[in-house]
Amino acid sequence: MRLPALILVCATGTLTVAEPLPAVIDFNRDIQPILADTCYTCHGPDNNQREAKLRLDQREGLFREAKGVRPVVAGDLIESELFARITSNDPDEQMPPPDSQRKLSAHQIALIKKWIEQGAKWQGHWAFIAPKRPSLPKVKQKKWLRNGIDHFVLARLEREGLQPSSSADRATLLRRVSLDLTGLPPTPGEVSGFLLDKAPDAYEKAVDRLLASPRYGERMAFRWLDAARYSDTSGYQTDGPRTMWRWRDWVIEAFNDNMRYDRFTIEQLAGDLLPNATLEQRIATGFNRNHRGNAEGGSIPEEFQVEYVVDRVDTTATVWMGLTLGCARCHEHKYDPFTQKEFYELYAFFNNIPESGRALKYANSPPFLKTPTRAQQAELVELDKRVKSAEDTVLRMMPEVEAKQKAWEKSLLEKTVGTWAPPRGLVAHLALDDGKQVVFEDGQSTFADGRVGHAAAFDGKRFIDANATAGSKTNFGYFDPFTLSLWVRPEGDGALLTRTKDEAKETGWGVWLVDGKVQVNLVKRWLDDSLRLETIEKLKPAQWHHIAVTFNGNPIPEGVRVFVNGRAQKLRVNLDMLNQDFAAKADPLRIGAGGG
Repeated sequence: MRLPALILVCATGTLTVAEPLPAVIDFNRDIQPILADTCYTCHGPDNNQREAKLRLDQREGLFREAKGVRPVVAGDLIESELFARITSNDPDEQMPPPDSQRKLSAHQIALIKKWIEQGAKWQGHWAFIAPKRPSLPKVKQKKWLRNGIDHFVLARLEREGLQPSSSADRATLLRRVSLDLTGLPPTPGEVSGFLLDKAPDAYEKAVDRLLASPRYGERMAFRWLDAARYSDTSGYQTDGPRTMWRWRDWVIEAFNDNMRYDRFTIEQLAGDLLPNATLEQRIATGFNRNHRGNAEGGSIPEEFQVEYVVDRVDTTATVWMGLTLGCARCHEHKYDPFTQKEFYELYAFFNNIPESGRALKYANSPPFLKTPTRAQQAELVELDKRVKSAEDTVLRMMPEVEAKQKAWEKSLLEKTVGTWAPPRGLVAHLALDDGKQVVFEDGQSTFADGRVGHAAAFDGKRFIDANATAGSKTNFGYFDPFTLSLWVRPEGDGALLTRTKDEAKETGWGVWLVDGKVQVNLVKRWLDDSLRLETIEKLKPAQWHHIAVTFNGNPIPEGVRVFVNGRAQKLRVNLDMLNQDFAAKADPLRIGAGGG
Protein backbone atom coordinates (compact mmCIF):
# COMPACT_ATOMS: atom_id res chain seq x y z
CA MET A 1 0.00 0.00 0.00
CA ARG A 2 1.26 3.54 -0.81
CA LEU A 3 0.90 5.81 2.19
CA PRO A 4 -0.26 9.39 1.70
CA ALA A 5 2.37 12.10 2.17
CA LEU A 6 1.86 12.38 5.94
CA ILE A 7 4.33 11.89 8.74
CA LEU A 8 3.44 11.21 12.35
CA VAL A 9 5.44 13.40 14.69
CA CYS A 10 5.23 11.46 17.95
CA ALA A 11 6.76 14.17 20.11
CA THR A 12 3.84 16.49 19.54
CA GLY A 13 1.15 14.03 18.57
CA THR A 14 0.19 16.06 15.47
CA LEU A 15 -0.04 15.22 11.80
CA THR A 16 2.06 17.40 9.51
CA VAL A 17 2.40 17.36 5.74
CA ALA A 18 6.00 16.40 4.96
CA GLU A 19 7.91 19.15 3.15
CA PRO A 20 9.61 17.92 -0.02
CA LEU A 21 13.43 17.98 0.07
CA PRO A 22 15.36 19.71 -2.72
CA ALA A 23 16.95 17.38 -5.23
CA VAL A 24 20.35 18.87 -4.46
CA ILE A 25 21.03 20.30 -1.02
CA ASP A 26 22.62 23.75 -1.11
CA PHE A 27 24.64 24.54 2.03
CA ASN A 28 23.98 28.28 2.14
CA ARG A 29 20.31 27.95 1.31
CA ASP A 30 19.38 24.81 3.28
CA ILE A 31 21.98 24.05 5.97
CA GLN A 32 23.72 27.24 7.12
CA PRO A 33 20.45 28.88 8.33
CA ILE A 34 19.75 25.80 10.48
CA LEU A 35 23.21 25.89 12.05
CA ALA A 36 23.01 29.66 12.57
CA ASP A 37 19.66 29.43 14.33
CA THR A 38 20.31 26.39 16.55
CA CYS A 39 24.08 25.95 16.89
CA TYR A 40 25.98 29.23 16.55
CA THR A 41 25.02 30.54 19.99
CA CYS A 42 27.30 27.94 21.60
CA HIS A 43 29.44 26.92 18.63
CA GLY A 44 29.78 30.12 16.62
CA PRO A 45 31.93 33.25 16.32
CA ASP A 46 31.54 34.52 19.90
CA ASN A 47 34.65 33.55 21.86
CA ASN A 48 32.95 34.25 25.18
CA GLN A 49 30.03 31.88 24.62
CA ARG A 50 31.70 29.07 22.68
CA GLU A 51 31.34 25.60 24.22
CA ALA A 52 33.73 22.62 23.90
CA LYS A 53 36.08 24.66 21.73
CA LEU A 54 33.86 23.68 18.79
CA ARG A 55 33.17 26.22 16.06
CA LEU A 56 30.63 25.25 13.40
CA ASP A 57 30.54 28.52 11.48
CA GLN A 58 33.88 27.76 9.84
CA ARG A 59 34.84 24.92 7.55
CA GLU A 60 37.79 23.93 9.73
CA GLY A 61 35.57 23.50 12.78
CA LEU A 62 32.78 21.65 11.00
CA PHE A 63 35.07 19.04 9.44
CA ARG A 64 38.08 18.90 11.80
CA GLU A 65 38.97 15.85 13.86
CA ALA A 66 39.40 16.14 17.62
CA LYS A 67 40.07 13.10 19.79
CA GLY A 68 39.09 10.78 16.99
CA VAL A 69 35.74 12.47 16.42
CA ARG A 70 34.64 14.68 13.52
CA PRO A 71 31.40 16.70 13.50
CA VAL A 72 30.80 15.96 9.81
CA VAL A 73 32.29 13.27 7.58
CA ALA A 74 31.25 13.71 3.96
CA GLY A 75 29.04 10.83 2.83
CA ASP A 76 29.16 8.98 6.16
CA LEU A 77 26.26 9.42 8.57
CA ILE A 78 27.64 6.92 11.08
CA GLU A 79 30.97 8.75 11.50
CA SER A 80 29.34 12.20 11.56
CA GLU A 81 29.06 13.17 15.23
CA LEU A 82 26.78 16.11 14.42
CA PHE A 83 24.15 13.79 12.91
CA ALA A 84 24.45 11.40 15.84
CA ARG A 85 23.87 14.23 18.31
CA ILE A 86 20.86 15.77 16.54
CA THR A 87 19.13 12.35 16.32
CA SER A 88 20.02 11.19 19.84
CA ASN A 89 17.35 10.63 22.50
CA ASP A 90 19.89 10.78 25.35
CA PRO A 91 19.47 14.16 27.10
CA ASP A 92 23.20 14.20 27.89
CA GLU A 93 24.13 13.70 24.24
CA GLN A 94 21.28 15.39 22.37
CA MET A 95 21.93 18.60 20.44
CA PRO A 96 20.60 21.16 20.77
CA PRO A 97 20.33 20.42 24.50
CA PRO A 98 16.75 19.92 25.71
CA ASP A 99 17.01 22.96 27.99
CA SER A 100 18.24 25.29 25.24
CA GLN A 101 14.71 26.18 24.06
CA ARG A 102 15.80 25.26 20.55
CA LYS A 103 14.68 22.22 18.63
CA LEU A 104 15.26 20.85 15.16
CA SER A 105 12.24 19.84 13.12
CA ALA A 106 12.01 16.53 11.30
CA HIS A 107 12.39 18.42 8.03
CA GLN A 108 15.59 20.14 9.22
CA ILE A 109 17.09 16.82 10.33
CA ALA A 110 16.20 15.34 6.95
CA LEU A 111 17.96 18.22 5.19
CA ILE A 112 21.15 17.70 7.22
CA LYS A 113 20.98 13.95 6.60
CA LYS A 114 20.66 14.35 2.85
CA TRP A 115 23.40 17.01 2.80
CA ILE A 116 25.87 14.64 4.48
CA GLU A 117 24.83 11.77 2.19
CA GLN A 118 25.40 13.97 -0.88
CA GLY A 119 28.97 14.73 0.21
CA ALA A 120 28.51 17.63 2.67
CA LYS A 121 29.62 20.27 0.21
CA TRP A 122 30.70 23.42 2.07
CA GLN A 123 30.15 26.98 0.88
CA GLY A 124 31.57 30.19 2.27
CA HIS A 125 29.41 33.21 3.01
CA TRP A 126 27.13 33.71 0.03
CA ALA A 127 28.08 37.40 -0.27
CA PHE A 128 31.67 36.38 -1.12
CA ILE A 129 30.81 33.80 -3.78
CA ALA A 130 31.10 35.12 -7.32
CA PRO A 131 27.88 34.51 -9.24
CA LYS A 132 28.04 31.87 -11.98
CA ARG A 133 25.75 31.50 -14.94
CA PRO A 134 23.68 28.36 -14.29
CA SER A 135 23.17 25.72 -16.94
CA LEU A 136 19.78 25.71 -18.61
CA PRO A 137 17.35 23.21 -17.06
CA LYS A 138 15.89 20.50 -19.25
CA VAL A 139 12.26 20.92 -20.30
CA LYS A 140 9.72 19.00 -22.35
CA GLN A 141 7.91 21.70 -24.35
CA LYS A 142 10.93 22.97 -26.25
CA LYS A 143 8.86 24.69 -28.94
CA TRP A 144 7.56 27.13 -26.31
CA LEU A 145 11.06 28.45 -25.58
CA ARG A 146 12.27 31.78 -26.97
CA ASN A 147 15.19 32.68 -24.72
CA GLY A 148 17.26 31.39 -21.82
CA ILE A 149 14.95 32.76 -19.13
CA ASP A 150 12.08 30.77 -20.62
CA HIS A 151 13.93 27.56 -19.69
CA PHE A 152 13.73 28.41 -16.00
CA VAL A 153 10.10 29.59 -16.17
CA LEU A 154 8.98 26.50 -18.05
CA ALA A 155 10.98 24.13 -15.85
CA ARG A 156 9.17 25.46 -12.77
CA LEU A 157 5.77 25.26 -14.47
CA GLU A 158 6.39 21.68 -15.52
CA ARG A 159 7.55 20.79 -12.01
CA GLU A 160 4.31 22.19 -10.61
CA GLY A 161 2.23 20.48 -13.28
CA LEU A 162 1.11 23.79 -14.82
CA GLN A 163 0.79 24.89 -18.43
CA PRO A 164 2.14 28.21 -19.76
CA SER A 165 -0.39 30.96 -20.28
CA SER A 166 -1.21 32.02 -23.80
CA SER A 167 0.81 34.89 -25.25
CA ALA A 168 -0.32 38.41 -24.29
CA ASP A 169 -1.66 40.67 -27.03
CA ARG A 170 0.77 43.27 -28.40
CA ALA A 171 -0.81 46.22 -26.58
CA THR A 172 -0.55 44.40 -23.24
CA LEU A 173 3.03 43.42 -24.01
CA LEU A 174 4.00 47.04 -24.69
CA ARG A 175 2.25 48.19 -21.52
CA ARG A 176 4.13 45.63 -19.43
CA VAL A 177 7.57 46.44 -20.79
CA SER A 178 6.91 50.21 -20.57
CA LEU A 179 5.94 49.94 -16.92
CA ASP A 180 8.93 47.67 -16.23
CA LEU A 181 11.53 49.94 -17.86
CA THR A 182 10.18 53.43 -17.23
CA GLY A 183 7.47 53.07 -14.58
CA LEU A 184 5.05 54.78 -16.97
CA PRO A 185 2.37 53.34 -19.27
CA PRO A 186 2.82 53.85 -23.02
CA THR A 187 1.13 56.85 -24.63
CA PRO A 188 -1.70 56.26 -27.11
CA GLY A 189 0.67 57.28 -29.89
CA GLU A 190 3.28 54.77 -28.78
CA VAL A 191 0.67 52.00 -28.67
CA SER A 192 -0.57 52.87 -32.18
CA GLY A 193 2.94 52.99 -33.58
CA PHE A 194 3.81 49.62 -32.07
CA LEU A 195 0.64 47.95 -33.36
CA LEU A 196 1.28 49.27 -36.88
CA ASP A 197 4.91 48.09 -36.87
CA LYS A 198 4.78 44.59 -38.37
CA ALA A 199 8.57 44.16 -38.53
CA PRO A 200 9.91 41.04 -36.77
CA ASP A 201 12.08 43.24 -34.53
CA ALA A 202 9.29 45.66 -33.55
CA TYR A 203 9.43 44.60 -29.92
CA GLU A 204 13.22 44.96 -29.80
CA LYS A 205 12.94 48.48 -31.22
CA ALA A 206 10.35 49.37 -28.58
CA VAL A 207 12.69 48.11 -25.86
CA ASP A 208 15.59 50.12 -27.30
CA ARG A 209 13.39 53.23 -27.31
CA LEU A 210 12.45 52.71 -23.67
CA LEU A 211 16.07 52.10 -22.64
CA ALA A 212 17.07 55.37 -24.32
CA SER A 213 14.39 57.32 -22.45
CA PRO A 214 15.47 59.54 -19.49
CA ARG A 215 12.60 57.91 -17.60
CA TYR A 216 14.53 54.62 -17.69
CA GLY A 217 17.17 56.02 -15.33
CA GLU A 218 14.47 57.33 -12.99
CA ARG A 219 12.78 53.92 -12.90
CA MET A 220 16.04 52.12 -12.18
CA ALA A 221 17.23 54.71 -9.67
CA PHE A 222 14.32 54.67 -7.26
CA ARG A 223 15.20 51.25 -5.84
CA TRP A 224 18.80 52.35 -5.40
CA LEU A 225 17.69 55.57 -3.71
CA ASP A 226 15.70 53.51 -1.22
CA ALA A 227 18.69 51.26 -0.52
CA ALA A 228 20.95 54.30 -0.10
CA ARG A 229 18.40 55.89 2.33
CA TYR A 230 17.98 58.97 0.13
CA SER A 231 15.67 61.66 1.47
CA ASP A 232 14.86 65.34 1.03
CA THR A 233 14.47 65.75 4.80
CA SER A 234 16.66 65.03 7.80
CA GLY A 235 14.53 62.38 9.50
CA TYR A 236 14.43 63.52 13.14
CA GLN A 237 11.90 65.66 15.07
CA THR A 238 10.82 68.57 12.88
CA ASP A 239 12.32 66.68 9.90
CA GLY A 240 13.79 69.81 8.33
CA PRO A 241 14.53 69.91 4.61
CA ARG A 242 17.85 69.02 3.04
CA THR A 243 19.01 69.54 -0.54
CA MET A 244 20.32 66.25 -1.97
CA TRP A 245 18.66 66.17 -5.39
CA ARG A 246 21.97 66.75 -7.20
CA TRP A 247 23.16 63.36 -5.90
CA ARG A 248 19.81 61.84 -6.89
CA ASP A 249 20.26 63.18 -10.42
CA TRP A 250 23.80 61.77 -10.52
CA VAL A 251 22.36 58.31 -9.83
CA ILE A 252 19.71 58.75 -12.54
CA GLU A 253 22.33 59.87 -15.05
CA ALA A 254 24.57 56.94 -14.10
CA PHE A 255 21.81 54.50 -15.04
CA ASN A 256 20.94 56.39 -18.22
CA ASP A 257 24.63 56.43 -19.21
CA ASN A 258 24.91 52.69 -18.47
CA MET A 259 27.83 53.39 -16.12
CA ARG A 260 29.96 50.37 -15.25
CA TYR A 261 29.13 48.95 -11.85
CA ASP A 262 32.70 49.17 -10.56
CA ARG A 263 32.84 52.88 -11.37
CA PHE A 264 29.32 53.33 -9.94
CA THR A 265 30.64 51.82 -6.70
CA ILE A 266 33.99 53.60 -6.47
CA GLU A 267 32.66 57.08 -7.17
CA GLN A 268 29.89 56.84 -4.57
CA LEU A 269 32.14 55.46 -1.85
CA ALA A 270 35.26 57.54 -2.52
CA GLY A 271 34.81 59.75 -5.58
CA ASP A 272 36.31 62.71 -3.73
CA LEU A 273 39.51 60.71 -3.09
CA LEU A 274 40.18 59.98 -6.77
CA PRO A 275 43.12 61.86 -8.35
CA ASN A 276 41.91 65.19 -9.79
CA ALA A 277 38.33 64.36 -8.78
CA THR A 278 35.72 66.05 -10.93
CA LEU A 279 32.67 67.83 -9.55
CA GLU A 280 30.48 64.91 -10.63
CA GLN A 281 32.71 62.41 -8.79
CA ARG A 282 32.53 64.49 -5.63
CA ILE A 283 28.76 64.77 -5.97
CA ALA A 284 28.63 60.97 -6.19
CA THR A 285 29.99 60.68 -2.64
CA GLY A 286 26.76 62.27 -1.44
CA PHE A 287 25.86 58.61 -0.88
CA ASN A 288 27.81 58.88 2.38
CA ARG A 289 25.83 61.94 3.53
CA ASN A 290 22.32 60.55 3.06
CA HIS A 291 22.09 59.48 6.69
CA ARG A 292 19.59 61.10 9.04
CA GLY A 293 20.73 64.21 10.90
CA ASN A 294 19.64 65.07 14.45
CA ALA A 295 19.11 68.76 15.16
CA GLU A 296 17.53 68.37 18.61
CA GLY A 297 18.76 70.96 21.06
CA GLY A 298 19.28 68.37 23.80
CA SER A 299 21.20 65.88 21.66
CA ILE A 300 24.86 65.14 22.33
CA PRO A 301 26.84 65.97 19.16
CA GLU A 302 29.56 63.40 19.89
CA GLU A 303 26.99 60.62 20.25
CA PHE A 304 25.34 61.32 16.92
CA GLN A 305 28.63 61.84 15.14
CA VAL A 306 29.27 58.20 16.01
CA GLU A 307 25.76 57.24 14.84
CA TYR A 308 26.38 58.81 11.45
CA VAL A 309 29.58 56.81 10.94
CA VAL A 310 27.84 53.60 12.06
CA ASP A 311 25.12 54.35 9.53
CA ARG A 312 27.71 54.53 6.74
CA VAL A 313 29.22 51.21 7.78
CA ASP A 314 25.84 49.49 7.99
CA THR A 315 24.54 50.93 4.73
CA THR A 316 27.71 50.18 2.80
CA ALA A 317 27.76 46.61 4.10
CA THR A 318 24.08 46.08 3.29
CA VAL A 319 23.87 47.51 -0.23
CA TRP A 320 27.29 46.49 -1.54
CA MET A 321 28.30 43.45 0.47
CA GLY A 322 24.96 41.88 1.29
CA LEU A 323 25.93 41.73 4.96
CA THR A 324 24.44 42.78 8.27
CA LEU A 325 27.49 44.19 10.02
CA GLY A 326 25.45 46.10 12.60
CA CYS A 327 25.52 43.20 15.06
CA ALA A 328 29.31 43.47 15.33
CA ARG A 329 29.02 47.02 16.62
CA CYS A 330 28.51 45.68 20.15
CA HIS A 331 30.01 42.18 20.08
CA GLU A 332 31.44 39.47 17.86
CA HIS A 333 28.93 38.74 15.10
CA LYS A 334 26.78 35.76 16.02
CA TYR A 335 25.90 34.65 12.51
CA ASP A 336 28.33 36.15 9.99
CA PRO A 337 32.13 35.70 9.92
CA PHE A 338 33.05 39.09 11.38
CA THR A 339 34.53 40.30 14.61
CA GLN A 340 33.81 43.47 16.52
CA LYS A 341 37.36 44.61 15.74
CA GLU A 342 36.71 44.26 12.02
CA PHE A 343 33.57 46.38 12.35
CA TYR A 344 35.59 49.26 13.78
CA GLU A 345 38.37 48.77 11.25
CA LEU A 346 35.77 49.49 8.57
CA TYR A 347 34.32 52.26 10.79
CA ALA A 348 37.71 54.01 10.65
CA PHE A 349 37.43 54.46 6.88
CA PHE A 350 34.28 56.56 7.31
CA ASN A 351 35.30 58.43 10.46
CA ASN A 352 37.05 61.27 8.68
CA ILE A 353 34.28 63.69 7.70
CA PRO A 354 34.55 67.02 9.57
CA GLU A 355 30.88 67.18 10.49
CA SER A 356 29.07 67.98 13.69
CA GLY A 357 26.81 65.41 15.29
CA ARG A 358 24.23 68.13 15.72
CA ALA A 359 22.78 68.81 12.29
CA LEU A 360 21.23 72.04 11.08
CA LYS A 361 17.48 71.93 11.47
CA TYR A 362 16.44 73.68 8.26
CA ALA A 363 19.37 73.34 5.90
CA ASN A 364 22.18 71.09 4.73
CA SER A 365 24.79 70.50 7.40
CA PRO A 366 28.42 71.26 6.58
CA PRO A 367 30.70 70.29 5.05
CA PHE A 368 29.09 70.79 1.67
CA LEU A 369 30.06 71.98 -1.77
CA LYS A 370 28.42 74.05 -4.48
CA THR A 371 26.97 71.79 -7.16
CA PRO A 372 25.92 73.68 -10.29
CA THR A 373 24.11 71.64 -12.89
CA ARG A 374 25.73 71.02 -16.28
CA ALA A 375 23.72 73.86 -17.78
CA GLN A 376 24.79 76.15 -14.94
CA GLN A 377 28.41 75.08 -15.36
CA ALA A 378 28.29 76.08 -19.02
CA GLU A 379 26.73 79.41 -18.03
CA LEU A 380 29.47 79.95 -15.42
CA VAL A 381 32.16 79.41 -18.06
CA GLU A 382 30.54 82.09 -20.20
CA LEU A 383 30.22 84.45 -17.23
CA ASP A 384 33.88 83.90 -16.34
CA LYS A 385 34.81 84.99 -19.86
CA ARG A 386 32.72 88.14 -19.51
CA VAL A 387 34.24 88.89 -16.09
CA LYS A 388 37.75 88.45 -17.49
CA SER A 389 36.93 90.81 -20.35
CA ALA A 390 35.53 93.39 -17.92
CA GLU A 391 38.59 93.07 -15.67
CA ASP A 392 40.90 93.67 -18.63
CA THR A 393 38.90 96.76 -19.51
CA VAL A 394 39.14 98.06 -15.94
CA LEU A 395 42.89 97.47 -15.82
CA ARG A 396 43.35 99.60 -18.92
CA MET A 397 41.30 102.35 -17.28
CA MET A 398 43.10 102.25 -13.89
CA PRO A 399 45.59 105.09 -14.45
CA GLU A 400 42.72 107.45 -15.28
CA VAL A 401 40.53 106.02 -12.47
CA GLU A 402 43.26 106.45 -9.83
CA ALA A 403 43.80 110.06 -10.80
CA LYS A 404 40.10 110.85 -10.59
CA GLN A 405 39.83 108.89 -7.31
CA LYS A 406 42.46 111.09 -5.69
CA ALA A 407 40.76 114.22 -6.97
CA TRP A 408 37.41 113.06 -5.63
CA GLU A 409 38.83 112.19 -2.20
CA LYS A 410 40.47 115.61 -2.01
CA SER A 411 37.17 117.28 -2.80
CA LEU A 412 35.54 115.54 0.18
CA LEU A 413 37.96 117.29 2.52
CA GLU A 414 37.28 120.68 0.98
CA LYS A 415 33.51 120.70 1.29
CA THR A 416 30.70 119.22 3.33
CA VAL A 417 29.24 116.22 1.53
CA GLY A 418 25.71 114.97 1.75
CA THR A 419 24.44 111.50 2.49
CA TRP A 420 25.93 108.87 0.22
CA ALA A 421 25.58 105.09 0.26
CA PRO A 422 25.18 102.32 -2.33
CA PRO A 423 21.44 102.26 -3.07
CA ARG A 424 21.05 98.68 -4.35
CA GLY A 425 19.30 96.54 -1.74
CA LEU A 426 19.57 99.35 0.81
CA VAL A 427 17.07 98.94 3.64
CA ALA A 428 17.99 102.05 5.59
CA HIS A 429 20.76 104.63 5.89
CA LEU A 430 20.93 106.64 9.10
CA ALA A 431 23.37 109.56 8.95
CA LEU A 432 23.24 110.25 12.74
CA ASP A 433 24.57 113.78 12.25
CA ASP A 434 21.53 115.71 13.51
CA GLY A 435 18.33 115.22 15.44
CA LYS A 436 16.00 115.23 12.46
CA GLN A 437 16.35 111.63 11.34
CA VAL A 438 16.77 109.88 14.67
CA VAL A 439 15.53 110.28 18.23
CA PHE A 440 17.30 109.35 21.46
CA GLU A 441 15.07 107.38 23.80
CA ASP A 442 15.10 110.22 26.38
CA GLY A 443 14.57 112.92 23.77
CA GLN A 444 17.93 114.59 24.43
CA SER A 445 20.08 114.41 21.29
CA THR A 446 23.84 114.63 21.73
CA PHE A 447 26.30 115.02 18.83
CA ALA A 448 30.03 115.36 18.38
CA ASP A 449 32.49 115.67 15.52
CA GLY A 450 32.17 112.71 13.22
CA ARG A 451 34.26 111.01 10.57
CA VAL A 452 32.35 113.09 8.04
CA GLY A 453 30.12 115.82 9.46
CA HIS A 454 28.66 115.16 12.89
CA ALA A 455 28.12 111.92 14.83
CA ALA A 456 25.76 110.74 17.54
CA ALA A 457 27.47 110.49 20.93
CA PHE A 458 26.61 107.83 23.53
CA ASP A 459 27.40 107.32 27.20
CA GLY A 460 26.81 103.55 27.40
CA LYS A 461 23.26 103.90 28.71
CA ARG A 462 21.35 106.05 26.26
CA PHE A 463 20.47 104.79 22.80
CA ILE A 464 18.70 105.74 19.61
CA ASP A 465 15.44 103.94 18.99
CA ALA A 466 15.48 103.42 15.22
CA ASN A 467 12.30 101.35 15.07
CA ALA A 468 10.26 104.11 13.51
CA THR A 469 12.84 104.58 10.76
CA ALA A 470 14.05 101.06 10.02
CA GLY A 471 12.58 98.62 12.54
CA SER A 472 10.07 96.79 10.34
CA LYS A 473 12.65 96.58 7.56
CA THR A 474 15.21 94.77 9.69
CA ASN A 475 13.27 91.66 10.73
CA PHE A 476 16.26 89.64 9.53
CA GLY A 477 16.11 85.93 10.32
CA TYR A 478 17.50 82.47 9.68
CA PHE A 479 17.72 82.50 5.87
CA ASP A 480 17.92 86.24 5.23
CA PRO A 481 21.19 87.54 3.75
CA PHE A 482 21.93 91.01 5.12
CA THR A 483 24.74 93.50 5.70
CA LEU A 484 25.25 95.91 8.60
CA SER A 485 27.80 98.73 8.42
CA LEU A 486 28.69 101.67 10.65
CA TRP A 487 31.40 104.12 11.62
CA VAL A 488 32.42 103.99 15.28
CA ARG A 489 34.96 105.78 17.48
CA PRO A 490 35.09 103.57 20.59
CA GLU A 491 36.22 104.67 24.02
CA GLY A 492 34.87 101.57 25.75
CA ASP A 493 32.83 98.42 25.23
CA GLY A 494 29.10 98.17 24.58
CA ALA A 495 26.34 97.56 22.10
CA LEU A 496 26.70 99.17 18.68
CA LEU A 497 23.74 98.01 16.62
CA THR A 498 21.21 95.48 17.91
CA ARG A 499 17.77 94.08 17.17
CA THR A 500 17.08 92.45 20.52
CA LYS A 501 16.23 93.27 24.09
CA ASP A 502 18.83 95.19 26.01
CA GLU A 503 20.49 92.00 27.22
CA ALA A 504 22.55 90.13 24.63
CA LYS A 505 21.27 86.79 25.87
CA GLU A 506 17.82 87.26 24.32
CA THR A 507 16.57 86.26 20.87
CA GLY A 508 17.80 88.57 18.14
CA TRP A 509 20.91 89.78 16.37
CA GLY A 510 23.47 92.43 17.02
CA VAL A 511 27.00 93.84 16.88
CA TRP A 512 28.87 94.60 20.10
CA LEU A 513 32.31 95.65 21.25
CA VAL A 514 33.53 93.27 23.95
CA ASP A 515 37.04 93.72 25.29
CA GLY A 516 37.73 95.88 22.25
CA LYS A 517 36.78 93.10 19.81
CA VAL A 518 33.89 93.23 17.38
CA GLN A 519 31.40 90.58 18.46
CA VAL A 520 28.54 89.33 16.25
CA ASN A 521 25.71 87.31 17.81
CA LEU A 522 22.77 85.68 16.02
CA VAL A 523 20.73 84.25 18.89
CA LYS A 524 17.68 82.10 19.42
CA ARG A 525 18.85 80.87 22.84
CA TRP A 526 22.14 82.13 24.19
CA LEU A 527 23.68 78.88 25.40
CA ASP A 528 22.49 76.20 22.98
CA ASP A 529 20.95 77.79 19.89
CA SER A 530 23.02 80.66 18.61
CA LEU A 531 25.94 81.62 16.39
CA ARG A 532 28.43 83.79 18.26
CA LEU A 533 31.69 85.05 16.79
CA GLU A 534 34.26 87.74 17.53
CA THR A 535 37.30 89.25 15.85
CA ILE A 536 40.75 88.13 16.92
CA GLU A 537 42.14 91.67 16.82
CA LYS A 538 40.93 94.55 18.98
CA LEU A 539 39.92 97.95 17.70
CA LYS A 540 42.24 100.77 18.66
CA PRO A 541 40.37 103.13 21.01
CA ALA A 542 39.67 106.80 20.28
CA GLN A 543 40.06 106.23 16.52
CA TRP A 544 37.46 106.07 13.78
CA HIS A 545 36.83 102.60 12.35
CA HIS A 546 34.45 101.42 9.69
CA ILE A 547 32.81 98.08 10.60
CA ALA A 548 30.86 95.94 8.16
CA VAL A 549 29.15 92.65 9.04
CA THR A 550 27.71 90.35 6.37
CA PHE A 551 25.50 87.26 6.77
CA ASN A 552 24.90 85.21 3.61
CA GLY A 553 21.87 83.26 4.86
CA ASN A 554 23.84 80.13 5.82
CA PRO A 555 23.59 79.67 9.62
CA ILE A 556 27.18 78.49 10.02
CA PRO A 557 30.38 80.38 10.97
CA GLU A 558 31.41 80.61 7.31
CA GLY A 559 28.16 82.47 6.65
CA VAL A 560 29.36 85.50 8.67
CA ARG A 561 32.16 87.88 7.72
CA VAL A 562 33.41 90.95 9.54
CA PHE A 563 35.36 93.76 7.88
CA VAL A 564 37.20 96.53 9.70
CA ASN A 565 38.26 99.45 7.52
CA GLY A 566 37.65 97.32 4.46
CA ARG A 567 39.79 94.37 5.56
CA ALA A 568 38.32 90.95 6.32
CA GLN A 569 38.98 89.93 9.92
CA LYS A 570 39.90 86.53 11.34
CA LEU A 571 37.11 85.34 13.61
CA ARG A 572 36.96 83.19 16.70
CA VAL A 573 33.87 80.99 16.95
CA ASN A 574 32.45 81.22 20.47
CA LEU A 575 29.41 79.03 19.69
CA ASP A 576 28.26 77.24 16.55
CA MET A 577 24.81 75.88 17.37
CA LEU A 578 22.33 78.08 15.53
CA ASN A 579 19.33 76.00 14.51
CA GLN A 580 16.24 78.21 14.64
CA ASP A 581 15.03 81.58 13.47
CA PHE A 582 16.64 84.45 15.37
CA ALA A 583 14.30 87.18 14.10
CA ALA A 584 13.14 89.44 16.95
CA LYS A 585 10.18 91.23 15.41
CA ALA A 586 8.85 92.52 18.71
CA ASP A 587 12.14 94.02 19.88
CA PRO A 588 13.45 97.47 18.95
CA LEU A 589 16.26 98.33 16.59
CA ARG A 590 18.77 100.05 18.87
CA ILE A 591 21.88 102.06 18.17
CA GLY A 592 24.08 102.26 21.23
CA ALA A 593 23.47 101.24 24.87
CA GLY A 594 23.76 97.84 26.46
CA GLY A 595 26.83 96.88 28.46
CA GLY A 596 28.86 100.09 28.41
